[in-house]
Amino acid sequence: MADTKHAPHGGYSPEMDGPAHEAMYQRFLHFLTVAVFFAAGCVTGLAVGGIKHAWGWAIIGIIIVHIAAVIGLFAPSLKWKPGAVAFAILLFMLIFL
Repeated sequence: MADTKHAPHGGYSPEMDGPAHEAMYQRFLHFLTVAVFFAAGCVTGLAVGGIKHAWGWAIIGIIIVHIAAVIGLFAPSLKWKPGAVAFAILLFMLIFL
């Protein structure tokens, strides 16, 4: 983020709510990291089905990715970790099936 330590009012005009902006930015970053792992997991799941011709495992993997994304979004303390685990499971399937 930009350096706002030297700007008047901490980089925000008096009409703006600085803490609300910072909190929204943190929520946006949380959503973005969960979404990146979700997209990577879905693409890897499609690769498992397309390359390894294991569509049953691919469907199970994509369901796991969806569940991990929901857990990651609604449990902010876990952040990106459920998505990373689901992505790792699908990479394992892609390599070893």
